[in-house]
Amino acid sequence: MNKKESNMKKVGLLGGTFDPPHYGHLMIAEEVYQALDLNEVWFIPSYEPPHKEKSTTCAEHRISMIQEAIIDNNHFLLNTIEVERLGKSYTIDTVKKLQESYPDIQFYFIIGADMVEYLSKWFKIDELIKIIQFVGVKRNKYQLDTIYPIIEVEIPGMDVSSTMVRERLREGKTIRYLVPPQVLEKIEEHNLYGSK
Repeated sequence: MNKKESNMKKVGLLGGTFDPPHYGHLMIAEEVYQALDLNEVWFIPSYEPPHKEKSTTCAEHRISMIQEAIIDNNHFLLNTIEVERLGKSYTIDTVKKLQESYPDIQFYFIIGADMVEYLSKWFKIDELIKIIQFVGVKRNKYQLDTIYPIIEVEIPGMDVSSTMVRERLREGKTIRYLVPPQVLEKIEEHNLYGSK
């Protein structure tokens, strides 16, 4: 690491639909923040991710839920670059724009173990891997199988996903302790995901 890099601010980027944000997202962000001694972690909600179905919840509600989820953590921030751009969100476009806007920041792109195995299918991955450091989060005893240079960070096992949260709400089950209380309030306030 050269002297310039050692003086740079270190920021983790955690992208996703966050539909809704849950404790798993927050734990991943905190574990990577601690493990890599980052200054901040930025949550970047996508407008329309290229690898998933379009989000069922409008960007405005998802942004509001993220703001509530991270409100009590001063090293978590929201960045709406992908929502403002509209359309499909390709990571390479986001990274290039952020690097252009913040030349004094060294970025780390955080992805889950499921995405690590999918990396070879990412748009312009060979170019992307040269311009940003990927961080793969994994649970204990799981191997991250990839040909790409990634930093591995182990996280405690927490089997929660946005899909599971939405399904539980549709089935009338509780999501208490899966999402922060403020996020649950937003979901109920706007009757999201079939909640009552």
